[in-house]
Amino acid sequence: MSESNAEAVASAVASATEAATEAAAGGWRRTTGLAGVAIGVVAAGAAAGVAIERLTVGRGMRQKARLALDSAGPYGGLRGTPGKAYADDGTELYYEVDDVEPAAESALTRRRRRLFGRKAPAPVTVVFSHGYCLNQDSWHFQRAALRGVVRTVHWDQRSHGRSARGVSQGRDGAPVTIEELGRDLRAVIDAAVPEGPIVLVGHSMGGMTVMALADAYPDLVRERVVGVALVGTSSGRLGEVNFGLPVAGVNAVRRVLPGVLKALGQRAELVEKGRRATADLFAGIIKRYSFASRDVDPAVARFAERMIESTPIDVVAEYYPAFNDHDKTEALAHFADLPVLVLAGVRDLVTPSEHSEAIAGLLPEAELVLVPDAGHLVMLEHPELVTDRLADLLARAGAVPAAATVEGYGSTSSTAGPG
Repeated sequence: MSESNAEAVASAVASATEAATEAAAGGWRRTTGLAGVAIGVVAAGAAAGVAIERLTVGRGMRQKARLALDSAGPYGGLRGTPGKAYADDGTELYYEVDDVEPAAESALTRRRRRLFGRKAPAPVTVVFSHGYCLNQDSWHFQRAALRGVVRTVHWDQRSHGRSARGVSQGRDGAPVTIEELGRDLRAVIDAAVPEGPIVLVGHSMGGMTVMALADAYPDLVRERVVGVALVGTSSGRLGEVNFGLPVAGVNAVRRVLPGVLKALGQRAELVEKGRRATADLFAGIIKRYSFASRDVDPAVARFAERMIESTPIDVVAEYYPAFNDHDKTEALAHFADLPVLVLAGVRDLVTPSEHSEAIAGLLPEAELVLVPDAGHLVMLEHPELVTDRLADLLARAGAVPAAATVEGYGSTSSTAGPG
């Protein structure tokens, strides 16, 4: 994007967000389109501005294409044994467990005895934590590949997916904190993995959740965690991210965004109508801030769009302040003696790969993987690579035999269907 185009984009975003702020005082019905733009900015995880591309296909045709992808897309349909955990404020947290198939379990027994010195050790459980405005289905390809090979737990963060609305947020109007998410993860572990070794896997906000868990419960990490994967995440300094925009544009958006979010969150029902009205723009925003490849399967792009657009605006608003406050750099020390995978897309505009490099710099023994042609949703964009590196981590952690085969994760290329 040229400098002149970037400046035009920044100006357009600033104008849109300022107009949305004024709309809080009245005239909401006349400005729902602008409100939809502001929501798209935040829900895509950018929280600072977008590159608006011209659409060349008729709106009716695009709507038909979305409906066709929704009916045919195979992604996000994997389900496990459901369970519920309860956070310290009473929030109901939904999770699912995929257990190991008997044949795979027998192959793992000798490996576990050697690593953990127990005659009949509990199976290693891999706990997946998803990112902002997503849900547990964002790990679709990795879940498909590991299904039956290793015990896994997939859960929805509070107010996301099938988990209930955060009690502290709905009752008290309190913003979400990363520390609170760490306590939520502990509640899920207590309910779904009461014993045995654990591998923690987190993407973006999910990685921050893993860090918060370690910060609050170092004994749990020391006694039970045998491996960690941090994907497209950050240990802090997110307030410095420019989201691919010129500095002037970022500063303009940051100046008005907190007020915009507060105002929009108070008019959630009306804003959601505006959000639906701007679906075409929303899809373009998501693609820019989620993927870097040109040939991402349209069904995968639509799958990501559905997850993100399902997050209500008031939930988007409740989470936003947590990212600027997030700093868990010191918590990384609790992972120093563990097998750790740090992975990121080089073209990630939401949590730039420099943040992953900084994490790896503090964990010298960690494996650092930077994926050249990848954006923020690297596990959907390049599932084969992410799953391969994750499988290697699980082998090092003793969760699967070194010779274990994981497959079925397919491709997101537009020329190949899902496996």
